[in-house]
Parts: sequence; structure tokens; C-alpha cells
Amino acid sequence: MKKIIFALLSIFSVVSAADAQKKTSGAIQFETTVDPAAMAAASGFQIPDQMKARMPSAAKSNFELLFTATNASYMPVEDMEDSNGAGGGGGGMGRMMMRFGGGGGNREYYYSFADQKLTEVFDLNDTTYYMPAKLTLSTSGPVGSFRMGGGNAGDTTKAKPVAAPKIEVVKTDATKKIIGFDCKEVIVKSTRSVKILDMDKEVTEETHIWYTNDLGFNFSPNPKMWTEGTVLAIEGKGNSTIAKSIEYRGVSGKDVTPPKKARLITDEEYKIKMENMMKRFRQNRPGGGVQRIGVPGN
Repeated sequence: MKKIIFALLSIFSVVSAADAQKKTSGAIQFETTVDPAAMAAASGFQIPDQMKARMPSAAKSNFELLFTATNASYMPVEDMEDSNGAGGGGGGMGRMMMRFGGGGGNREYYYSFADQKLTEVFDLNDTTYYMPAKLTLSTSGPVGSFRMGGGNAGDTTKAKPVAAPKIEVVKTDATKKIIGFDCKEVIVKSTRSVKILDMDKEVTEETHIWYTNDLGFNFSPNPKMWTEGTVLAIEGKGNSTIAKSIEYRGVSGKDVTPPKKARLITDEEYKIKMENMMKRFRQNRPGGGVQRIGVPGN
């Protein structure tokens, strides 16, 4: 009898170990929703009905987090089939990338868990760059901000300085299940003084971050909106990114490794390039004030 019990325990241990090993790699699908009109309203800007009718409606896009026991990648995808083939060795050929130029376009993020390194990869002026980054909580505001102001229409050379908002981080007792994981809530409150149609106003925006520590690695779909653990949802007024499903399976090392063709660019070099691009944009803009829609940290 003891031998039978011992044999059953041994089989159970082997099955449990195999199951645990399977859960060290897989894919999490995220969905991002952006509603420009709602974002504008959250920032205190009252949109006339005529302008609101011309604004794009809420748009949705899909992203995928691929992870192994040591690395991960997060990027926009258009699902055509299994992202790395039937057996995890397809190198991501089943994935159609949506990458654009201009002001940075959509980004790819690569994570190395052992040394907590984060690498951004993006296209800029027909060149693929990589830039060292880190998970952090942005001090420049919530997930998205919508700013409109007057200013001197003749000044086309310099961007107006924007005062940093007051940031308050509140940990709540709220919990909810997201793709089967118990998640805790952190609320990031951002209060800033803004000029809307030449009027000074105080606007407070809230971003709700839902995270779990059960996956065993640090991650956020927005690296500038992170406090701890694996973030599975970020919810703001008019914008959200939420994990929709998880699948445990084999993932190719190539899919979670930054591309070798990318060129290194420092944060300072990137800022200079962006300032020069904005300067050219303002110089070529036909008259008028300043209109900006931005996502801090992106």
C-alpha cells in the first residue's frame, strides 16, 4: 500500500513540475481603446458639437506580450495566425507588425528579467533605433493628456514650457480578476494647471492601474505607468489597455530579443531629434495656435 501511495505521489509531483514548467512561457493578448473626445473632456476641454462630430470615434488596437522564464516582448500586432508558428519556433513570422515612422510610431518593448533591463525599439525617419529605458511612474501625467492653448501664433520656434503636474499615488483595497489573476489597484492622480482657450484651469485626471504579483515578473503595457508587479490593466478617462486572454505555450527566443539591426540612440539624442521635428512642424504649420494631443513617455 505504501509503495502504491509513494508511486502516486511521485506521478503527481512529476505532473505538477511539468505543469509549472509549461507556465513559464506564453502569450498575453491586450486590447487598447482610445476615445479622443472623452480624453479631451477629462482634461477639462469642452468640445463643441460641430468639432466633436469631426473627431474620430473610439479606436481599438491589439497588442501581444510574449514571455519566457527570462525575457519578454510587447508590441502591436495584427493577428493572422499563431504568433510564432505551431511549435514555438516560427520566429514570429505569423505576426504582422504595424510600425510607422514620423514621431516614433508604435513601439516595441523588450524585457530582460534577470537584470531588469527594458529596451524600446522604434522607427524614426526610416531608421530603426533602440533606446535603453526602465519601468517607472511618469511624473509628467497620466496615460494620456489632451492640451489646447492659445499662445503667440507668431512664435514658431519654441515649444511652450509646461509645468509638471502634482502626482499622487493611492493604493486601494480594491481587487478584481483579470484573465484569472487576482489584481490589486493603484490610482495615479495627476493635477495640473492648464490654459484652455486662454483660460487658466486646474484639471485632475485619474489613471487606474491593476497589477498582479502571481506571474513572477515586472511588466506594464505603458512603461511610464508602473509601480510594481505585472500590470494587466490601465484605465483612464477615454483610454484603456486591458489584458484579454493568456495562453501558456512555447515561445521562441528570437521573439523576445531586440532586433540586431537597430541602432543605439540615447535619451538625450532622441529628445534633440524630436525637438527638431517639432520645430519644423511648427514652422510649416499654417497660422493658428497650438494644438497637441500627447501620451507622456511615448
